Amino acid sequence: MLAPEPLTSPRHSPPSSSSSSSSSSSSSSSASSSSSSSSSASSSSSSSSSSSSFSSSSSSSSSFSSSSSSSSSFSSSSSSSASAQPPPFLPGDGNANRESHSREWRSRRGDTLTNSEGVAETAGSASPSKLTVRAERFCALLARSNVDLNELKQLLWSGVPKCCPTSIRSDSWRIVLGYLPVNRERAAHVLAKKRSEYNELLQHYYEKETPSVDEAKLLRQLRVDIPRTHSGRLFFSHPRIQACMERALFLWAVKNPASGYVQGMNDLITPFLSVFLESSLGRDPDTVSIDEIPGGILHEVEADSFWCLSKLLAHIQDHFTFGQPGIQRSVMKLTDIVKRVDEPLYVHLSTQGVDFLQMSFRWMNCLLMREFPLRCIIRLWDTYIAEHAEGFSSFHVYVCAVFLVFWSQQLKQMNFQQLMIFIQNFPTADWSEQEMETLLAEAFVLKSLFHAAPKHLGP
Repeated sequence: MLAPEPLTSPRHSPPSSSSSSSSSSSSSSSASSSSSSSSSASSSSSSSSSSSSFSSSSSSSSSFSSSSSSSSSFSSSSSSSASAQPPPFLPGDGNANRESHSREWRSRRGDTLTNSEGVAETAGSASPSKLTVRAERFCALLARSNVDLNELKQLLWSGVPKCCPTSIRSDSWRIVLGYLPVNRERAAHVLAKKRSEYNELLQHYYEKETPSVDEAKLLRQLRVDIPRTHSGRLFFSHPRIQACMERALFLWAVKNPASGYVQGMNDLITPFLSVFLESSLGRDPDTVSIDEIPGGILHEVEADSFWCLSKLLAHIQDHFTFGQPGIQRSVMKLTDIVKRVDEPLYVHLSTQGVDFLQMSFRWMNCLLMREFPLRCIIRLWDTYIAEHAEGFSSFHVYVCAVFLVFWSQQLKQMNFQQLMIFIQNFPTADWSEQEMETLLAEAFVLKSLFHAAPKHLGP
């Protein structure tokens, strides 16, 4: 698993415990060594009144270890400052292991740590200008004749800074997914070839006069599902964009008969369409008239989205084959993690009759696409793509576990009906990249701990 690249902006602070004030929350991350020495690196958070903020008064104290031994716990509410005890699945030196991983995370992100004597160890100042430095590193790396793939993955893991040109995320995704070569001189030739190949596939499969019975059935299903995709955004409700989605998903289904099209794939193509179109236009697609976009640009975006979706689905195709063994396996792993990390929550859900497969099937099938705003999903996918084969399978399960445990305090107060309603509509509409950073940080630490003690996790 990739370790994250140092982050360079105060807003990309490590996960922290925080106390609430009347109007805003300030969080400071703290770590303690085995001799009970402490360290802190403070950062400010500005999700003011949202009930879904990590530091809001409605948030639960859902840390995986005691507050004296972890700097990477979620922000706790002012009314519930006591953190959970170290989970039973950890080995005897679990707290030390967690502290080690937590310090590794914060050190790589450029935070200030303290040693056992309480003396500051500066791993890098978190000044606003460092965000620009990271953007410059992205630009410089992608300007090389041969891109260092490992270096690009490390940069991408921690997210693409907003100040980067719109092409940075697009190029980074396409290179790391293996769609574009690391040799930049060959990129234009490869793009032209793949886009031409996509056009040939369209002519052969999609544009034929008489579709087969199965193909006609597939088209009917796509025309039911696609209009429901991100229906709250104008961008995805436009007929031209929906036509792009229909053609790309149709081609993938006929080229992959072992799984075919499965509901949820319509969600998975949307981040690619959004990122690639924004790169081509140089601005947010929601701010332009889709009718005025040249057809050639849309065709290129559609082709690139098809090929990149194919790369993604190749890693999780058993999520969609008969019996969906990939999803079954992921849900079993999620169940085991939650049971070991937050046993009271696991017991409550089980007592209320909540089936983990029923509860989390959509999370695995749609990769949390319906649980977060698209801006959050795009940030999440920076890390998933950087993790490559593991990102959308193994690491995703840890993200799901952290996400569920975050709501632990609220969930444990609910009966079955309330649980089902809440789980189907988590209040994340106001979440931003800052919340996703915290989610990813906790998932990184949790996965590191399980990988350090794999026998403590079931098969």
